Amino acid sequence: MAENYHLAQINIAKMLAPIDHPKMADFVANLDKINNIAETSPGFVWRLKGEDDNATAIRIFEDDFLIINMSVWETQKALFDFTYRSDHVGIFKRKKEWFGPMGEMHMAFWYVRSGNKPSPEEARKRLNYLNKYGETPYAFTFKGKFDLKEAILYNPKTEGTV
Repeated sequence: MAENYHLAQINIAKMLAPIDHPKMADFVANLDKINNIAETSPGFVWRLKGEDDNATAIRIFEDDFLIINMSVWETQKALFDFTYRSDHVGIFKRKKEWFGPMGEMHMAFWYVRSGNKPSPEEARKRLNYLNKYGETPYAFTFKGKFDLKEAILYNPKTEGTV
Protein backbone atom coordinates (compact mmCIF):
# COMPACT_ATOMS: atom_id res chain seq x y z
CA MET A 1 0.00 0.00 0.00
CA ALA A 2 1.18 3.51 -0.58
CA GLU A 3 3.21 4.60 2.39
CA ASN A 4 0.95 7.56 3.11
CA TYR A 5 -2.17 5.40 3.63
CA HIS A 6 -3.11 2.65 6.06
CA LEU A 7 -6.09 0.34 6.56
CA ALA A 8 -8.63 1.15 9.28
CA GLN A 9 -11.05 -1.40 10.65
CA ILE A 10 -14.10 -1.53 12.89
CA ASN A 11 -15.39 -4.75 14.37
CA ILE A 12 -18.45 -4.89 16.61
CA ALA A 13 -19.86 -7.73 18.65
CA LYS A 14 -23.09 -8.25 20.59
CA MET A 15 -22.36 -9.47 24.10
CA LEU A 16 -24.51 -12.24 25.56
CA ALA A 17 -24.39 -10.53 28.97
CA PRO A 18 -23.22 -7.23 30.48
CA ILE A 19 -19.43 -6.81 30.42
CA ASP A 20 -19.23 -7.22 34.22
CA HIS A 21 -21.33 -10.44 34.23
CA PRO A 22 -19.54 -13.70 35.17
CA LYS A 23 -20.34 -15.06 31.67
CA MET A 24 -18.02 -12.39 30.21
CA ALA A 25 -15.25 -12.78 32.81
CA ASP A 26 -12.94 -14.94 30.69
CA PHE A 27 -13.29 -12.59 27.73
CA VAL A 28 -12.46 -9.59 29.92
CA ALA A 29 -9.55 -11.49 31.50
CA ASN A 30 -8.04 -11.98 28.02
CA LEU A 31 -8.46 -8.41 26.72
CA ASP A 32 -5.02 -7.18 27.76
CA LYS A 33 -3.39 -10.29 26.27
CA ILE A 34 -5.20 -9.88 22.93
CA ASN A 35 -4.51 -6.15 22.80
CA ASN A 36 -0.83 -6.83 23.47
CA ILE A 37 -0.75 -9.39 20.64
CA ALA A 38 -2.24 -6.77 18.32
CA GLU A 39 0.11 -4.01 19.42
CA THR A 40 3.19 -6.18 18.94
CA SER A 41 2.06 -7.64 15.61
CA PRO A 42 3.89 -6.62 12.45
CA GLY A 43 2.00 -3.84 10.69
CA PHE A 44 0.04 -2.63 13.72
CA VAL A 45 -0.34 1.17 13.82
CA TRP A 46 -3.04 2.19 16.34
CA ARG A 47 -6.09 0.98 18.26
CA LEU A 48 -9.02 2.71 19.91
CA LYS A 49 -8.69 2.84 23.69
CA GLY A 50 -10.97 4.02 26.45
CA GLU A 51 -10.29 4.56 30.13
CA ASP A 52 -9.61 0.85 30.74
CA ASP A 53 -6.97 0.69 27.96
CA ASN A 54 -9.53 -1.08 25.76
CA ALA A 55 -12.66 0.05 23.93
CA THR A 56 -15.35 -2.00 25.69
CA ALA A 57 -16.92 1.04 27.39
CA ILE A 58 -17.10 3.17 24.23
CA ARG A 59 -20.67 3.28 22.89
CA ILE A 60 -21.51 4.37 19.35
CA PHE A 61 -24.76 2.43 19.01
CA GLU A 62 -27.91 2.63 21.11
CA ASP A 63 -27.54 -1.02 22.14
CA ASP A 64 -25.40 -1.23 25.30
CA PHE A 65 -24.59 -4.86 24.47
CA LEU A 66 -22.70 -3.87 21.30
CA ILE A 67 -18.99 -3.41 21.88
CA ILE A 68 -16.56 -1.90 19.42
CA ASN A 69 -13.00 -2.61 18.38
CA MET A 70 -11.16 -0.27 16.03
CA SER A 71 -7.60 -0.31 14.79
CA VAL A 72 -5.33 0.86 11.99
CA TRP A 73 -2.86 -1.40 10.18
CA GLU A 74 -0.16 -0.82 7.61
CA THR A 75 -1.76 -3.33 5.22
CA GLN A 76 -4.72 -5.65 4.90
CA LYS A 77 -2.29 -8.59 5.04
CA ALA A 78 -1.00 -7.39 8.43
CA LEU A 79 -4.56 -7.27 9.78
CA PHE A 80 -5.34 -10.69 8.28
CA ASP A 81 -2.22 -12.21 9.82
CA PHE A 82 -3.10 -10.84 13.26
CA THR A 83 -6.71 -11.99 12.97
CA TYR A 84 -6.12 -15.50 11.64
CA ARG A 85 -2.43 -16.37 12.12
CA SER A 86 -1.51 -15.09 15.58
CA ASP A 87 -2.39 -16.21 19.10
CA HIS A 88 -5.55 -14.10 18.63
CA VAL A 89 -7.06 -17.16 16.92
CA GLY A 90 -7.48 -19.04 20.22
CA ILE A 91 -9.76 -16.34 21.61
CA PHE A 92 -11.42 -15.74 18.23
CA LYS A 93 -12.50 -19.42 18.11
CA ARG A 94 -14.27 -18.95 21.46
CA LYS A 95 -16.37 -15.94 20.41
CA LYS A 96 -19.68 -17.87 20.65
CA GLU A 97 -19.10 -18.19 24.40
CA TRP A 98 -19.44 -14.42 24.79
CA PHE A 99 -21.11 -13.01 21.68
CA GLY A 100 -24.32 -13.64 19.79
CA PRO A 101 -24.87 -13.71 16.04
CA MET A 102 -25.11 -10.41 14.20
CA GLY A 103 -27.93 -9.82 11.74
CA GLU A 104 -25.78 -7.52 9.62
CA MET A 105 -22.12 -7.10 8.77
CA HIS A 106 -20.10 -6.57 11.92
CA MET A 107 -16.78 -5.57 10.38
CA ALA A 108 -15.69 -2.94 7.86
CA PHE A 109 -12.37 -1.73 6.44
CA TRP A 110 -11.41 1.51 4.71
CA TYR A 111 -8.26 3.43 3.85
CA VAL A 112 -7.05 6.35 5.96
CA ARG A 113 -4.13 8.72 5.55
CA SER A 114 -1.12 7.79 7.65
CA GLY A 115 -1.38 9.42 11.05
CA ASN A 116 -5.19 9.55 10.89
CA LYS A 117 -6.93 8.02 13.88
CA PRO A 118 -10.49 7.45 12.69
CA SER A 119 -13.28 8.36 15.07
CA PRO A 120 -15.88 5.85 16.27
CA GLU A 121 -18.50 7.95 14.47
CA GLU A 122 -16.61 7.65 11.18
CA ALA A 123 -16.32 3.90 11.73
CA ARG A 124 -20.04 3.59 12.43
CA LYS A 125 -20.78 5.41 9.16
CA ARG A 126 -18.51 3.06 7.22
CA LEU A 127 -20.15 0.00 8.76
CA ASN A 128 -23.64 1.38 8.07
CA TYR A 129 -22.61 2.11 4.48
CA LEU A 130 -21.35 -1.45 4.02
CA ASN A 131 -24.63 -2.82 5.36
CA LYS A 132 -26.67 -0.63 3.03
CA TYR A 133 -24.65 -0.85 -0.22
CA GLY A 134 -22.49 -3.95 0.14
CA GLU A 135 -18.76 -4.04 -0.46
CA THR A 136 -17.37 -0.97 -2.19
CA PRO A 137 -13.99 0.79 -2.06
CA TYR A 138 -15.57 3.03 0.63
CA ALA A 139 -16.24 0.15 3.06
CA PHE A 140 -15.28 -3.48 2.59
CA THR A 141 -14.15 -6.69 4.33
CA PHE A 142 -11.43 -9.28 3.77
CA LYS A 143 -13.47 -10.49 0.79
CA GLY A 144 -13.30 -7.08 -0.91
CA LYS A 145 -10.07 -6.66 -2.82
CA PHE A 146 -10.22 -2.91 -3.34
CA ASP A 147 -6.95 -1.08 -3.71
CA LEU A 148 -6.05 2.42 -2.64
CA LYS A 149 -6.55 3.93 -6.09
CA GLU A 150 -10.10 2.55 -6.25
CA ALA A 151 -10.83 3.95 -2.79
CA ILE A 152 -9.54 7.42 -3.69
CA LEU A 153 -11.54 7.52 -6.92
CA TYR A 154 -14.75 6.08 -5.45
CA ASN A 155 -17.60 8.52 -4.93
CA PRO A 156 -19.79 7.16 -2.11
CA LYS A 157 -23.55 7.35 -2.40
CA THR A 158 -24.91 10.02 -0.10
CA GLU A 159 -28.58 9.17 0.28
CA GLY A 160 -28.55 9.93 4.00
CA THR A 161 -26.10 7.16 4.89
CA VAL A 162 -22.86 8.92 5.60
